[in-house]
Amino acid sequence: MMKNITLYFLRLHRSALFFCLEGILAITLIQCAQIHENSEIENIELVQKDIPEAKDKMMPLSLGIQRTELYREALLNKRVGVVSNQTGMIGDVHLVDTLLGMDVKVTKVFAPEHGFRGKADAGEHVSATIDAKTGLSIMSLYGNTKKPSKEMMSGLDAMVFDIQDVGVRFYTYISTLHYVMEACAEAKIPLIVLDRPNPNAHYIDGPVLEKSQTSFVGMHPVPVVYGMTIGEYGQMINGEGWLPNNLKCDLTVISMSGYWHNMNYSLPVAPSPNLRTDESIQLYPSLCFFEGTSVSVGRGTETPFEIYGHPNFPKTDFSFTPKSSEGAKHPLLENKLCNGYNLHEAGGMKASRLDLSYLIEAQKLLKDNAEFITNESFFNKLAGNTTLLKQIQSGMNEKEIRQKWKADLDAFKKIRAKYLLY
Repeated sequence: MMKNITLYFLRLHRSALFFCLEGILAITLIQCAQIHENSEIENIELVQKDIPEAKDKMMPLSLGIQRTELYREALLNKRVGVVSNQTGMIGDVHLVDTLLGMDVKVTKVFAPEHGFRGKADAGEHVSATIDAKTGLSIMSLYGNTKKPSKEMMSGLDAMVFDIQDVGVRFYTYISTLHYVMEACAEAKIPLIVLDRPNPNAHYIDGPVLEKSQTSFVGMHPVPVVYGMTIGEYGQMINGEGWLPNNLKCDLTVISMSGYWHNMNYSLPVAPSPNLRTDESIQLYPSLCFFEGTSVSVGRGTETPFEIYGHPNFPKTDFSFTPKSSEGAKHPLLENKLCNGYNLHEAGGMKASRLDLSYLIEAQKLLKDNAEFITNESFFNKLAGNTTLLKQIQSGMNEKEIRQKWKADLDAFKKIRAKYLLY
């Protein structure tokens, strides 16, 4: 009898235990289901946020110039001016020829630094000329006239801007854009910018330009590498009130499809005579500081902005001799043997930041046996301040110098974010 009672209670206890365990299991399953449901909702939101970017990345790249359906109608029955150079191409056809083929009445063409065909030296005076193919007048926006005059703008109803930029503050095409926007605002005519990729859009770096160093190689308070397309940059010029006298340009940007800032993009046409390769474009932000020094960056060689050197550098396993050539009629250190460094392989890697090591090392190599800085004013304009040179000369290392940029870069990134299209 006692054995049966004990067995009964054991069975009862076991049933209660199983019931409790089933309850706990049921509650756990419900909670897991709720967590999973919430997780799915969160994941859906994340995927939905990523869908446009993911979709864009699957789309073929289409440049602003290629999206003719977005700007042709706005130009019909109007007298149109075009600001462009050798980079304004759809395949093998220039923008001017494309517009004429669409029955758009192009009446004037404006050319930036290096000219309409892109063969003039950096800083070389570019004269007005006639385009042999179309018979159109080509007006220079470099040299004595960087901003279109009232006379140049007269008789125009609209302006189109299409120039391949490289996303570096001292590359002067963004300065040309500024002056074109200013002239259009004054003349009260609309400006259409056909957007193109920036091969240096994947990072932001360098000192932000101080107002005292404003010049044609730096007109706005932006870092050396600003991470924006030229269309985005134009919107920033307008939005930040950088045009004088509170002017606002009637600006339309024909954006690209299938583009994002981190994409790899190889320029099909050299944007200027001495930026001929992807490597030189990646190295340009770091090496251009040498333009205010006695060090050659390879102008007058086959690989400008991929090498640097000086006759008084210690002998290395690499040397070069600058010669007169197209785009470098009288290069620095012409016909002089330069000991130096070949950065071609380093340039093949996508740059992730401005590299001051070349500048710092060159200053150390020439400190005792040659003049390093030959044009302090121009160096400071490239740097955007007077402090970078002093920091290098005082022996500060790259990490210490870079730390001085951080606050200004953080502030700029907030401004930049307002104008991004991609």
